[in-house]
Amino acid sequence: MSLKSNLHNLKEKYKGTKMAPAFNALHTFLYLPNEITHNGTHIKAADDLKRTMNTVIMAMVPCLIFGMFNAGYQHHLALGTIESAQGFLGASFWTWSNLVIGMWKVLPLVVVSYGVGLAIEFLFAVIKGHEVEEGYLVTGMLVPLIVPVDLPLWMLAVAVAFGVVIGKEVFGGTGMNILNPALTIRAFLFFAYPTWMSGDKVWVHGAVERAGTADAISGETILGSYAQSQEVVYSYADMFFGIIPGSIGETSKLLIILGALFLIFTKIGSWRIIVSTLIGALAMGLIFNGVVDAGWITSSSKFFGLMSVPFWQHLIIGSILFGAVFMATDPVTAAQTNKGKWIYGFLIGFISIMIRVFNPAYPEGVFLAILLMNVFAPTIDHYVIQGNVKKRMKRLKVKTA
Repeated sequence: MSLKSNLHNLKEKYKGTKMAPAFNALHTFLYLPNEITHNGTHIKAADDLKRTMNTVIMAMVPCLIFGMFNAGYQHHLALGTIESAQGFLGASFWTWSNLVIGMWKVLPLVVVSYGVGLAIEFLFAVIKGHEVEEGYLVTGMLVPLIVPVDLPLWMLAVAVAFGVVIGKEVFGGTGMNILNPALTIRAFLFFAYPTWMSGDKVWVHGAVERAGTADAISGETILGSYAQSQEVVYSYADMFFGIIPGSIGETSKLLIILGALFLIFTKIGSWRIIVSTLIGALAMGLIFNGVVDAGWITSSSKFFGLMSVPFWQHLIIGSILFGAVFMATDPVTAAQTNKGKWIYGFLIGFISIMIRVFNPAYPEGVFLAILLMNVFAPTIDHYVIQGNVKKRMKRLKVKTA
């Protein structure tokens, strides 16, 4: 008897019991549901929640694989055992040893993220007697991509437990949460363990252990260097292709752009939110460049480093592009109206660069900006809808006059 048949029999055996949601979730996760709609529907389509989540995961897989190579490359580069890669296809980057080290560090993060998160999802499903939704499939992949490569696994486990319970389950589960669960996990890590999220060593594997015994060991990100007005040794090509220290999935802007095009083509991600987020970031960057050009701030100011960054360069450093594509577009926590999406995205980009400049101790604000706008998204939609209602009432009065 096949595994699918065995799972189906277990579903029937435990039907009506508390364990039914767990067996249903396992069966649905591995196979298509046995139940299909035969008639009485207006629209028939092949997509469902699981297919939607899998589509987003496919868009992130290239970032994950690249992040593994980059983790190993940055490790060897800091040790001085490998030469600097020339361009995106540098031979010293695409080596087996880089991939092995990257897999050794990144895959455990993925396993812990999915293991702890899904265990809590199953537990709540059994206790509350509801079906397990596939919403955590994307969250489980996002979390390892937005944390430092050397983050202790126990910290990640605690943060995932907090994010799933407080960020989603207390609101009723998938589709009911007002905050992005992955960003809730990131926020917990930021406030609970700040040295592991904003330190200058944690972005390169092994830099913490080697800091006291080796010279010139530093994993500081480009944002950290700019915030302290230090010289940045990376070229624009390195920043765009992603051969730089940083969170696992956010370094390669090329792969993020390809992922964005894939999500837009499949109609999973909102192009309005992505574009408006980038416009907002560019607008804030232009304002800061104008302040510097006008001489209103001197080079001795602690804000000068990031304020003087060319406005367009903000898009290829830090996590603004990754956040715009994979997090701001979350359909549950984002604005729902078309006009609301433009406002929502613009404010995310605008506030992200503002936090990036005015918080030099932790020069990255995209996750805080998205969480803030998650809270205000329903309010934005409310006023957009009310504005549309008033316009229609005015047109109605004109016609009836």
